Amino acid sequence: MIPIAGTPVLTAAEMRAAEDTAIAAGAGVDTLMQRAGAGVADAVRRLAGVNEVLVLCGPGNNGGDGYVAAARLHAAGRAVRVAATGEPRSPAAIAARGLWTGAVEPLATTAPAPVVVDALFGTGLSRALDGEVAAALARLVAAASLAIAVDVPSGVSTDDGAVLGEVPVMHVTLALGAAKPAHLLQPAASRCGAVRLLAIGVDTRSEAHVLSHPDLPAPAVDAHKFTRGMVAVVRGRMAGAAQLAATAAMHAGAGYVELLGPTIPGAPHALVRRRCDDAALADPRIGTVLIGPGLGRDDEARTLLDRVLATAHPLVVDGDALHLITPQRLRARGGTMILTPHAGEFAALFGAPDVDKLTAARAAATQSGATVVFKGPDTVIATPDGRAILADAASSWLSTAGSGDVLAGAIAAMLAGGRAPIDAAAAGVWLHAAAARQLGPAFVADDLATALAGARA
Repeated sequence: MIPIAGTPVLTAAEMRAAEDTAIAAGAGVDTLMQRAGAGVADAVRRLAGVNEVLVLCGPGNNGGDGYVAAARLHAAGRAVRVAATGEPRSPAAIAARGLWTGAVEPLATTAPAPVVVDALFGTGLSRALDGEVAAALARLVAAASLAIAVDVPSGVSTDDGAVLGEVPVMHVTLALGAAKPAHLLQPAASRCGAVRLLAIGVDTRSEAHVLSHPDLPAPAVDAHKFTRGMVAVVRGRMAGAAQLAATAAMHAGAGYVELLGPTIPGAPHALVRRRCDDAALADPRIGTVLIGPGLGRDDEARTLLDRVLATAHPLVVDGDALHLITPQRLRARGGTMILTPHAGEFAALFGAPDVDKLTAARAAATQSGATVVFKGPDTVIATPDGRAILADAASSWLSTAGSGDVLAGAIAAMLAGGRAPIDAAAAGVWLHAAAARQLGPAFVADDLATALAGARA
């Protein structure tokens, strides 16, 4: 079992293509099923202890994986039972069923067990489970002390993270070959529990990956404040939002942060205050300009945004600024830009998406020419060239006012420090989530901004 951080993410079609390539190279469907089943059995042995295991098998290849796992668990001397929705249908699943020499109980009437393994339906499901099947699965998972899903929990949509009907929450999901969007996109991700990867000998290269721990080294021995990165934060109508973002940039590691706009009483002494004029914006030492937190949406805000867009500096565009711009104007401006919309801001800028979040983020990045951080309980980072990073679930306590301003400041610091846009966005998202985990419950954004330093350490 391998943690999924940093590993490729494949859609159902991409996974089928990878398997087809392996089969064409001589692996065979049966071989892949044996590898998957063996991996599941090994994981269950580690997790289940001496408890009885109930394996639930569906009619397809996911069920075939279950039969292989059950046979291997039995051969290892473990107490294991099998229940199924009916007879297997695919040739590989039929062959796998032949490996199981015990009884196969009807799913609807089978008795619970302390450990239940869901191998009913895997990737590619497009409709809700049959009512009797869904009721049996819910009953058995509720009675188990440990529920394990094979590849994806039965009843979730692999590619868009949708939940197709009522789907119980698993404790562990064993991703076969590669992580899938459903492991990271909500609401499906909330049904997966801890996701662990089982390698099955398939080449799973992809342009999409799971967010991983970034490299956050200490400054070089000869570093100074400007080599660490200079961030200029443009103040708008809500001064507190800009100050939160500036504070976050300082604690995320920027060497020099200035607030462009009227002075804010009580701001940190290390925060440099300057008028937001042409001279300030022309400073060649600026590594990133951050605009949007608390900017406002009036004529004054539009003027500030126009002046920032006229510069050649790398930009982080957040909050209100996302309501005052168009994708076409951003693309025409060009240069290095990171956009950090939540769902409402995304809809205002790009229109309400009618596709899954990963596809929507990629399309937005292509349309705008910018790296897009589509925030939320399932954050997706996408670049104009099609690369993407999906973040696993962060603390739900991030649902507090100002947390987005803190994220924008952290990303700005990473960008000013010289990282590529996708790496700066990923490092900021990771650091933001790490700080939230360290703080625990009921924090406020002010705490989050200062906690970035501890999370980085």
